[in-house]
Amino acid sequence: MSTLETLDYTAMIIYMLIMAGMGLALGFFIKNVGDYFKGGSAIPWYVGGISNFMSLFSTFVFVAYAGIAYEHGLVAVTVIWCAVPATIIGALVFAPLWRRAGISSPVEFMESRFNATVRQVFSWGGVGFRILDNMVRLYAIGVFVATATPLSLETAIWVAGLVVVLYTVVGGLWAVVLTDVVQFVVLISATLMLVPLSLQAVGGWSGLMAAQPEHFDFFHGPKGHWSFLIVYYLMFAIKNNGNWAFIQRFYSVRDEAAGRKMGLLTAGLFFLFPLIFLIPAIAAPAILPELENVEMAYVAVALKLLPSGIMGIMLAAMFAATMSSLDSEYNVMASVITRDIYQRLFRPEATEKELMKMARVTTLLVGLFVVFGALFVDRFGGAFEASKLFTGLFAIPLVIPVILGVLFRKANAWGAYLCLILGVSTGLVLNYLPSVSWQMATFLTILVCLLSFLGSGLFVRGEIRKDVQDFFDRLKTPVPESDKHLITPDFKQALILLFMIALGGVGVLFLGMSLPSVSNFSGQLGMAAGAACLLVAVGFYFLRSWSKTRLDG
Repeated sequence: MSTLETLDYTAMIIYMLIMAGMGLALGFFIKNVGDYFKGGSAIPWYVGGISNFMSLFSTFVFVAYAGIAYEHGLVAVTVIWCAVPATIIGALVFAPLWRRAGISSPVEFMESRFNATVRQVFSWGGVGFRILDNMVRLYAIGVFVATATPLSLETAIWVAGLVVVLYTVVGGLWAVVLTDVVQFVVLISATLMLVPLSLQAVGGWSGLMAAQPEHFDFFHGPKGHWSFLIVYYLMFAIKNNGNWAFIQRFYSVRDEAAGRKMGLLTAGLFFLFPLIFLIPAIAAPAILPELENVEMAYVAVALKLLPSGIMGIMLAAMFAATMSSLDSEYNVMASVITRDIYQRLFRPEATEKELMKMARVTTLLVGLFVVFGALFVDRFGGAFEASKLFTGLFAIPLVIPVILGVLFRKANAWGAYLCLILGVSTGLVLNYLPSVSWQMATFLTILVCLLSFLGSGLFVRGEIRKDVQDFFDRLKTPVPESDKHLITPDFKQALILLFMIALGGVGVLFLGMSLPSVSNFSGQLGMAAGAACLLVAVGFYFLRSWSKTRLDG
């Protein structure tokens, strides 16, 4: 299996400079903590939807799910489609509630909903779990980079982790969502190129089906069994709707309608693109039948089929996927540490300037913790196994009081404590027993958490506290017009200019890297991707001219 060449490294460096430039430019517009953590509640729904898709996406898909696709085929798509019903539930049920809650962090509401101690417990516990979860994502990009380059896994993890955290520190949420849109374009362009090349290598779709007929069953293998899928879909629906980055997107848009549209767009993207992303991994057994590590299926096919330069852009796209996931997580974790822990416990009188400084320092520290932890993920059996283990053990007990706390008013603080204590304890015991399957252990953990949290509402005596009643009254009240913010005309002009420059730069990058191989099919695909990016950049140029004329008029 080949590795990257000089042209590939050049493509990666240029791409990273484009992303860093966007983060630095947006840093000049970030004036307060509200802009840094919630984009001034003015993130457009379509930008938020793409960013939400990218924040839930990462190289984890191209490592963990690609490994499933290599071994069992289309069932990998069935598994990854767990995000579709989860995001639809988020759009229809939770989007209006989070926007009306009037919060600046995902756990801020827990003080008025339960009490100050619950807020602190779930802030600290949530940060701990999010670090574990993001260790897996960073590990995945480290494995990808280490396979494609001479770098060791440890070095690859450090390089990838530092690149993400540095530009997130500068630009805050606006840097996150806007670079997500550019990275979405790069990711789609690069992965679409590998699909026809993979099919060409195996003799087309009919050749692929003839070589591996069992791989075209959506329920093939152990992960296609109904018991696994039911528990996995249920677990993901709980985890996703309590995902801090997901919640942050909902309270960062203009109003409830924007939140619903954002969630539905995310669901649509998750339904459409997984099949496209995973075709090369499904074809991989026919192209590379004796691959030692199945989680390397996608990168191995890319290294075999893509020429120098184009492979660099593909690796940049993998960076894009993971950067989009990690930067969202770093930003929202920093918001919890800054607002819910630092300001609430230590510096309630802190100025905006002090909070901004703390926000950036916290983002840096969170990123470094994730980098350090990612070095040990391989001890848990790889990316997919580590992710489902951490989620079953910690995400469920930490998330259920968050998402059900805005739906059921009678559940109380003791229910939140019991859910966390009994849920983690049950998960640890059951996952330790070799006779108990993961799906049974996870299902019983979910059941214990639901019973302990919702059951606490049976012991409520007397009237519900006034602050709890006020909180639920706020959730019933539509967002007032005075709180529906819009991007200022000058900022909008700056954003369009940034998109134009970034996509133009990416288009030129595709064209330049494709020139040495333009006589090949792969080079021609790269030229087409570059031309498409340039056309979009030209579209932004005309949009900026039109909006400027309208503003002047």
